[in-house]
Formats: sequence, C-alpha cells, structure tokens
Amino acid sequence: MHQQPDMSRWQGRIDNAEGELGRRWHQIVRPLAATTEGKGIALIGFACDAGVARNHGRIGAKNGPAAIRTVLGNMPVHRCTSIHDAGDIVCVAEEKNDGLESAQNSLSAEIDQLLDRGLLPIALGGGHEIAFGSFGGLARHLAKKEKAPRIGVINLDAHFDLRMAEQASSGTPFRQIAEDCQARGWPFQYCCLGVSNFANTEALFERARKLGVTWRLDDEMGVAQLDPTLATLANFIAQVDYLYFTICLDVLPAAVAPGVSAPAPRGVPMEVIEPIVDMVAASGKLRVADIAELNPHHDIDQRTARVAARFVARLAERTS
Repeated sequence: MHQQPDMSRWQGRIDNAEGELGRRWHQIVRPLAATTEGKGIALIGFACDAGVARNHGRIGAKNGPAAIRTVLGNMPVHRCTSIHDAGDIVCVAEEKNDGLESAQNSLSAEIDQLLDRGLLPIALGGGHEIAFGSFGGLARHLAKKEKAPRIGVINLDAHFDLRMAEQASSGTPFRQIAEDCQARGWPFQYCCLGVSNFANTEALFERARKLGVTWRLDDEMGVAQLDPTLATLANFIAQVDYLYFTICLDVLPAAVAPGVSAPAPRGVPMEVIEPIVDMVAASGKLRVADIAELNPHHDIDQRTARVAARFVARLAERTS
C-alpha cells in the first residue's frame, strides 16, 4: 500500500539569523507532486520487516523510514536543494500471507515512475527485502529502453543475502535478483563489500563463486586497506553502465550501528564506507539507492538512524 507523505514528520531547527545559508532539509523538502520532473532526490519509504520476520531476525525495521526522516529533517542544506518526499510503501498483511511480495511489487512500480520523471530514488528501509523491490524498479525502467542493460549491484553488507529458501525473505534478495536476471537474459553483476566469514555459511560462499560475485571480507576492509578496496570497486563499476547501490547498516560495527537485525561484532569502519559511497555517487552511473535494516526499537541514542541519514545526505550531496 502506498501512503502519501506525511509532511508533519519534517521538523527541525530554524536559524532565521543565518538567512538562506542557514536552511535545513525540513525547510526545503516538498511532497512529490504529479507534475514533479527533472533532477533531484526522491525519498520513498519501505515500511516493512516481513522479510526479517521470515528470516527469523529481530523485527522492527518497518519503523525505519520514519526514524531516518526524523534525523534528516535537521540536516543542513548545501548543494542538494531539490528533495521530494514520495511517501511510504507500507507492507500490509493480506488474507493468506504477510503482504511482502505485494509491497515489493509496489516499491518497484513507484521507483520505475520516479526514474521515468528523471529523479534519483533513494529508498528508506525497512528490511533488506527492500533490495528485490529496488532492483525491480530499475529493471522495469531500463527494460523499456534496452534489451540487456548492464546493471551493477553494489551491496555494503556483512551478508551475501543469496540464501535458498522456500519463500523470499531479507536473506534471499540477491539470489532472487540473480534468478530474475537469468530469466531476462541479462548479466548478473553483483559486488558485496564487507562480507563476514562468520555470518555466511560455506554454501553461500559457494553460491557466490558460481554466480561470479565480486566480494571483499570485512577483515580485508580496514582503513589501511582502503586503496585495494576502492580499486576492487572501481574495476567493478567500469564493467557496468548503471548502478543499484544498497547499504545494509549491519555492515557497520555494532557500536556504530546497534539498531539493526543482526549487529556486527567487527564490521567495516565509517572511514572506509564513506569513500565507497563517494565513489559510487561520483561514478555518474547511480540510478537507485537504498538504506536497509534500520531497526529503531534496538537503536541507542539514534546512532544507527543518524548514520543512515548521513549516508542519505551524502548521496544527495555528491549526486547534486
């Protein structure tokens, strides 16, 4: 179900004495209008944790979009001055199921429309089941124009999320994307950065090898290893024409991002994650991005929400 934006969520400090240079996001964000077109950011929430529940994780991610907006409202305005709120896709239980597939399909349809308008959609999660909906929106958009677009999927994550299962969950989206690409006759090009040896079975590593996935382990992504990490990413980006970029917040250390379904005992530091965000944004190939796995119920002092909002604002600034 698509809910229209609740603009009362956008609140924050007002620095009248600073004039135009003192503006914050809550002062410039506008509800998406039927006539909105052209360059700019479009935020679309995915209020869903049905995939996390299916994956036996800690539920609560459905409240993630609201928590991110709360922090974003007070973000200072710099280069990005065109921000639209497209509302939320809300996962609603249906007669015979939890509504996950319907919610993913609705997200895909909304992202497709936003792309048709020339906007950059940034989806706010929600569990990582958001990924299948985000990719689906980009696929719908590009399928109208090209027979076999080269889409690169970049995932910052402690997990491959390539699981085999009887039903889709937050642990299956990239396996689903691989199968969707195969059905379409498209190449599957997936780069997962921050993978933990201790959070993925050997079956998942073997599946990643068979699918030709590019990855780096979390213990290969310290600050001292930033250059080889960025070289891996640059090589991947050079091989594709479009990018779908997804950040699962559990890629970060638990002390930085406690409010997730599966906190990471090690994780990848912000000093490495942010240069990756910058490289993706500067590539000129980014078409869709999302933030996944924010669970406000388990957050501490809004740490995880603040990190998520910083990533959103960083992407908005670097692509403006």
